[in-house]
Amino acid sequence: MRFRLLRRRLTISAPRMAVRSALPWPLRWLVFAVVLGLCAAVALWAFEFGRSLAGLDAGGREELVQLRSELARLRTDAQQNQTIANTSGSLLLAERSALDQLKLQLRQLEGENRSLREDLGFFEKLIPSSSSDDDLAIRGLQAEQQADATLRWQVLVMRPVKNAAEFSGQLELVASGMREGKPWSQRFAGDAQAFKLRQYQRLEGIARLPPHVLVKTLTARILHEGRVRATQTTDVGSQNH
Repeated sequence: MRFRLLRRRLTISAPRMAVRSALPWPLRWLVFAVVLGLCAAVALWAFEFGRSLAGLDAGGREELVQLRSELARLRTDAQQNQTIANTSGSLLLAERSALDQLKLQLRQLEGENRSLREDLGFFEKLIPSSSSDDDLAIRGLQAEQQADATLRWQVLVMRPVKNAAEFSGQLELVASGMREGKPWSQRFAGDAQAFKLRQYQRLEGIARLPPHVLVKTLTARILHEGRVRATQTTDVGSQNH
């Protein structure tokens, strides 16, 4: 009987036993919280102690502050450089535009200067070296027959007298040549031009020609009060069709 009871207690079929703590559960939670807090404090102390040993705690904050300050300074410098670049670009565009305008004005002035030089050379070439005070001359008479049956002419009337009274006269043109194998001549009475001058006057125009006419010479006459004061004749060139 005793053997059976002993065997029953020592085998799986033995009755269960429960060991209960004498501490109440609020006290047990409090103890658990205190132990957990101690563990966290020890871990935090170990972490801070490791940082102090590595030298990261002393200079880390100062270096972070310096890096932030350097970053702010670099951003400010970048903004200033961008502003300067934008201003420089605008100034460069304005300078290029002004340079283009100056080049255009220079080309215009060069063209005007060239034209003035040509006119001056033309006048200097035509002014006689010596003449009397009453001379009235026709110089630089030029004429060319155009393909459209017209005659383009140009003439320069000059007086060597300086500070003289204004002269009033008329220019009359007489063309001579061949028409259908026969001599031909025509006075362009309707094209006579009244003009006034003190020292020189350039006159030019276009005269209509009859069909089948080949002009060989052109004579220009200056009329004043019904009298011929000056005359000149020149050969007429022709323009190819």
